[in-house]
Amino acid sequence: MTTEPHLLSLRIVVPPLGSRHGTVECRPIINGRDILADVFDEGPADDPRYLLAPDSPLHATDTPREVRLAEAECTEGCCGAVYVTIRREGQQVIWSGWRNPDEDDIDLSELRFDVNQYDAEVRRAATDHSWEWPARTVARLLEQRLRERVGWLTTWKCELGAVSAWHWEPDQISVFLFHPGRSAIREDHPWLQFRMILPVSGDDPGDQAERLEARLTAEDPREVAEVCGGSKEFADQLGYPWPGPRRRARSAVEARNTTRQE
Repeated sequence: MTTEPHLLSLRIVVPPLGSRHGTVECRPIINGRDILADVFDEGPADDPRYLLAPDSPLHATDTPREVRLAEAECTEGCCGAVYVTIRREGQQVIWSGWRNPDEDDIDLSELRFDVNQYDAEVRRAATDHSWEWPARTVARLLEQRLRERVGWLTTWKCELGAVSAWHWEPDQISVFLFHPGRSAIREDHPWLQFRMILPVSGDDPGDQAERLEARLTAEDPREVAEVCGGSKEFADQLGYPWPGPRRRARSAVEARNTTRQE
């Protein structure tokens, strides 16, 4: 007996702008059913910034790849996440091996999609930015431009972390940098994270991204950015002031959201 392939739809959910509740999500809808809603209520689906990036983890290849679809609001290590293994097999894309590190089993069976319908939906979702608000568009375009400027931060001994826009701060974006770089974290060397807050206007997002790129690459970003991550000990060693308790607490939350989006 032949089984009809499942149909994939990727739905982007955006909370009301200005609200501190919720997060932007990319939710997989299978045959009209939100499958995550049935098996995971600990947190949101992952951000489209991750799931629909240019090298989207949802893209199916002959080599199986495990992809995180959702994470608990309090972090995966606390209350779990949802993972699925994606692979291409002939003219089908298969989702299998469902896993939640916080549970013994997930009540979801193997799903099979027609490769043409599946690939078309992933491409559609990855190129559809109609859901973005202006600051989110500026952030995306600015990050693309900065990452194309290979080596622009080398002079300043920095590494680009992310350019982020959050729905609760709809009129601004944040640029995050690591000094001297992420490798210092892995190697247990002193490191700091810096944040620059940049206002966004009603001007054309592409024009704004171009102007901001020129501004950011013209000077040492550490001179205008604030320390938002690392430790006081590292700040002392590297010669930068450590932020006060209130700003540090806020920065920790924002840095976590940046990590979720990367």
